[in-house]
This record gives sequence, C-alpha cells and structure tokens, in this order.
Amino acid sequence: MANPGDFAYTVKQQADIVRIIGDYVKLKKAGAQNYSGLCPFHGEKTASFSVHATRQFYHCFGCGVSGDVFSFVQKIENITFPEAVRLVAQKLGIPLPKATYATAGEAKEARLRGQLLDVHTRAVEFFQECLRRSEGARAREYLKGRGLDEEMIARFRIGYAPDSGFLLRDRLKGEFSEEVLRESGLFSWKQQDSSQPSAVSRQQTQDPARTGKDEGAPSLSVRSVDGQGGDFDSIPPPKPQDQKPETGNRKLEAEVREPALSLSKGPTSEVRAAAMYSKFRNRVMFPIASEAGKVIAFTGRTLAADEKAGPKYLNSPETAIYSKGKVLFNLDLAKEWVRKFDYAILVEGQMDCISVYAAGFHNVIASSGTAFTELQAKLLGRFSKNVVVNFDPDTAGARATERTLGLLVEEEFTIKVLTLEPGFDPDLYIRRKGKEVYGNALKHSQKYFDYLIERARAQFPVRSGEGKHKAVNYLLPHIQRVPSRIVRDELAHEIAQKLGIDSAVLRQELRHAAATRSTSAVKAPAEAQVTDAEKILIRALASARQMQPGQEHLSARDGAEEEFDPARQAAFVLQNEGLHHGLATESLAESLLNAGPEVADVLEVPATESDRRMLASILLKEDEELTAEVLEAAVRALRRIHLRRQQEQIQRELKRPGLSADNIRLRELLAELERISRALRDPSLAEADLGASRNQKSA
Repeated sequence: MANPGDFAYTVKQQADIVRIIGDYVKLKKAGAQNYSGLCPFHGEKTASFSVHATRQFYHCFGCGVSGDVFSFVQKIENITFPEAVRLVAQKLGIPLPKATYATAGEAKEARLRGQLLDVHTRAVEFFQECLRRSEGARAREYLKGRGLDEEMIARFRIGYAPDSGFLLRDRLKGEFSEEVLRESGLFSWKQQDSSQPSAVSRQQTQDPARTGKDEGAPSLSVRSVDGQGGDFDSIPPPKPQDQKPETGNRKLEAEVREPALSLSKGPTSEVRAAAMYSKFRNRVMFPIASEAGKVIAFTGRTLAADEKAGPKYLNSPETAIYSKGKVLFNLDLAKEWVRKFDYAILVEGQMDCISVYAAGFHNVIASSGTAFTELQAKLLGRFSKNVVVNFDPDTAGARATERTLGLLVEEEFTIKVLTLEPGFDPDLYIRRKGKEVYGNALKHSQKYFDYLIERARAQFPVRSGEGKHKAVNYLLPHIQRVPSRIVRDELAHEIAQKLGIDSAVLRQELRHAAATRSTSAVKAPAEAQVTDAEKILIRALASARQMQPGQEHLSARDGAEEEFDPARQAAFVLQNEGLHHGLATESLAESLLNAGPEVADVLEVPATESDRRMLASILLKEDEELTAEVLEAAVRALRRIHLRRQQEQIQRELKRPGLSADNIRLRELLAELERISRALRDPSLAEADLGASRNQKSA
C-alpha cells in the first residue's frame, strides 16, 4: 500500500499507468478516460481488460483481477512490491532510495535475484574472455564456420566454457557465497557418505573433463545437496591412473586450485557436501537474456564429438530468475523491430535466430530451450499480433509448427508459415542460398490454414472416402481453436472445397466444428443489477480518493470549500436518508463511507473481492462529468426507488390474511400508502430528471 509521504506514493503520483501497462499490453482508446486490451493474466479472445487513465487503475471484466500500477507490475513480472516500486521508478527516471522489504523472507528473495543477475553478468564476461584466449580457438573456428563475425559474436555476447570444471567457480567464489553459486544453475555437485574419506584430495576433485569423463559417463549414486533429490549432474569417481598430462594454456590451468571444503551438512550428519564444478564445460556459450536485456541463463553447445560429451545442447535449469517457458530468445534485441514492422519471425533454434538476425531480419525470436508455450505467445502478443513461423521442415519441426500454430491461433494471431526445402533449417538456408533468397521466401509465406490443409493432404490421400475422413479429423481441432465463428465457417467451406468433400456427413462435421469451440473461455462473473443512480452515487463517494498522475492528491473532506463536492454531498444524503440500504451496492457504499482519511487510494478501501470488482466496473464505465445536476438527479432517482420499495412492502402487508380485523393497523397502512403515492407524484422525483440531466447516457 502506498501511503502519503513515502517513496511508493511519490512514484505512484508521477506514474502514468496507461504508459506503464502499455509496455506490456497493446491498449486502444475505449472512451474519454479508458483504454482496453487483451488481459495478460488469462486467455481471452476479445478485450475485457481496461485501464482508467484518470483514476490510475486497471480491471479485467473476464477474470476479475484489478489493481494499481504496482500490483500490475508485481503480477506480470512475478516480483515483490518493493521491486515493483523500484522498477516503475526506474521507468520514470526517479532516483531510487535504499530498498526496504516487508519481511525478511521477501528481502532475502529479492537479494538472491539481484545476486543471481550479477553472477550471470560475471559469467558472461568470463566466457567471453575464454573465447578470446588460446583455449577458445576451436570455439572461434566453430562460430566462423556458422558464418558469425566478431560483431555478431559481441552482439549476442557469445563465449566459451573451458574444459576445466573449476575455473569459473574459482573466479566467482570470492565475490559470491556458495549458496548463491548453487542457486545460479551454473554449477553441479555431488555428495558422499561420511564413511568415504572425509578429506577431498586433489585426485578426488580432479576435473572430470580431464579424466575423460563427462555428463554421459557412469557416475556415483548421489543425491542433491538439499536432500530433496531431483535432476542434476554428478561427477564420476576419478581414477588417478587415467589422468592425462596437463594441456592448454598453463596460465589458465594454474588457476585451478584445491576446492574449498564445505562443512555444511544435509538432512543427516552422514552426508557431506563435495566440491562444486562447472555444469558447462568445453561448450560454446549462448547467453539467454530477459526482455530487459539482463542475462538470466545459458545454452551451451558442445564441441566434443565423443559419446561421453553429454547432450549436444545443454540448457540452464530453471532458477529464481529464469523460467524457460516465459522467455523468448532475442526478444531484448528484436522487440523494437517487431513493433516497427508489426510482425515477428519465430524460429526454433538459437543459431537459427542468430543467423536470421545477422542476415538483416532483426525482428526474429526463438523459443528458449523448450516447446513454444502459451505464456510465450502472450509475451509476443504485447509487441505484435502478426507472426511468420519458420520451424525446421523435418517431421519433428512440422509437429512443433502444428503445436505452435494452435497456441497462436487461440491468442488471435495473424499467422503465416514459411516452409523451407527439405534438409534446410533457417541457418543453413541463409548460409547456402543467401539472405536475398531467404527474404523472398519470407514474402511468399503461406497462410497458416493453407499450410495445414497441405499437411493433411500429404498425410492422408483424399482420393478415398477414408482418406478424406482422416484429413477432416486432423483439421477439426485446428478449426475449433479459431475464436471467430465467422472465420471458422469460412475455413470449413474452404476445407470442403480443397479436399473435394461431397459427403453430407463430412460436411455436417465441418459445420458442427465451425459452430462450436472445444476450448472454454473465461466468463465474467455475474454482476449484480446496479442502477444508473447507484453508479453515480458510488462514483461520487469514490471521488474523494481520486489520484491523477503528476498531481497532488487532495482530500475534499476537510469541510472548508464552498464549491461542489460530490463525495461530501453523496455521503450526507446516504448517511441521513439511508437510500443505499437494500440495494446491490449497499456493502460497497458502506465501505466507502466508513473508509478513514488515511486510505488515499480508492482501490485500497477495505472491501470484499466482489465489491472491488463492482467498484472497478463502475469506475471504468464513467463517461461523463460528475456535476451537481447529475448527482442531484441520481439522489432523486434513489429516493423514488426507496419510496417504491416502501410502497411494495405496504401492499404486501395489506394482502396479509386477517389484517381486516385490525382496523387501526389497516388505517395506518392506508395512510402511509397515500403519503408515498403523493410523494411519487412529486415532480421533483420525476423519472425523466435522471435521464434528461445525463443526456440519456448510461453510467
């Protein structure tokens, strides 16, 4: 919560929530003060996410999430409140004070993320340095063979991880704790029982890479240092007799020192931690950066040709700063080009991405060590909804293309598919045929459903009825992912033509697919029926806590000003006449009436979740000035509603059996009914007042 006088409050006053959220979501003007776009927090096909420019908050009518600029940044970046405040401040160029955190755990988590970013920065520098040394000759030769010059190598911060398992560790251990290094994903380690020799000799900790062993070699049965198990690398027991003479640069080799022993214990006293060693050895290192350009992980491409070298490509595990399903490789360099050209080229591999970028097509990105995910699709959609998918043409690449198309279709992308000749991935195609030929192929990319129809025809010859049926079954799930029913119907018609389908049964299946969808959309929660008059009174009460970017927040409740104060007037009427009692907005109105002056922001008023959603819905749909005339008309309308409810209550009591025997009570009720009827005939309560004063608008 941002309180007057603190740093967060200062930042919030200066922050333009439309600009901040606009960095993540494509927003369009949707009224005098509102902007709308697709919600980044749940899958949706039509925009239900709104941002109010004046009141500086957002709300999604689909999933119900709402908040201010800080809660948005917290949620989308998966960071703490202090980190969100700092990030927004950095975007605004506001000098940062020393960070403070609500809990010790929150501070430790933020500190760890900062240290992990620093570790990766140092690791990049180390790998780049190793690439320039004599040990990096083979890596430089490999990169030259892939067509990369020094400019591109520097642009992508490519480096080389040496054969030694300890050089990187020794470089970093003086600056970072062992806990941070273990959390970085750059190192592996093993554990051994205390029954084994407790002293770790130089022979026992000899670099496994220099003993002829690597990830693929048989290893000790070990468990992770925290005792929880899981996937990790382990080093094999070294054999002193198998050690080879020292090779390579002696200056580098001399840096290998006796690994420091760790006295930390696992779950029992019988477990002793052994030395850490580098996960990446003898590999060309490709840094993976966040959208902001901070290195958060690596992919290492092995230079060894033997079976014991481990996987060809080794990726960093997930850490506190890296989640592979949420990252797009090269987005930090490509995002502005994607915005400029309004489309992205999506490839599979990092070398494919680098080669396409080096050829001059800078709007290229790649999935990062994983199959394309829904979160990556949402991330890409912040920059453009147009994409050309250029995956490998082999069988695995075709399957990946189909999965990716499905995700992109559901996120309402306009999609094309570039299929290269068999045996060519984008990297090889550009190196063999040149960037001009690739550019021409890019211009002639297929529409995504033309590609799928060709795939169906190739897999299921449609000369027979059985083949047509299989082709239709292959295409049906793809049709059902399309959000628009009109588009689905057009696709069904096009498929029937191209597959030569005359069967009424198959046509019926296609029509059924066009009419229905297999995916369920998130539906907005049922909102209570709220009258226009109630909405105006809620807006009036909320106006006491209106914040505008770059302006001082002024409370209108000091009782001094003579001018019209909607919050004061609404509060007076409701507290004295109770016009809100029994209405759908009763509890929300009570929350606003009872909120103390210390609550500076309307979104921070203590209220139930449903009331918060209702408040956001009302405020986001305000499209007129809140004048004295508008408020007075709303009060008259509420008085009329109040009188009618009393009238209905009396009429129900008049129908009560046995009332005719109670003459006194009957006369009282009839007199009260006459009084209410006269009040309802009062011209000052005419229903037309509200509509006329508001020019027939709906709040």
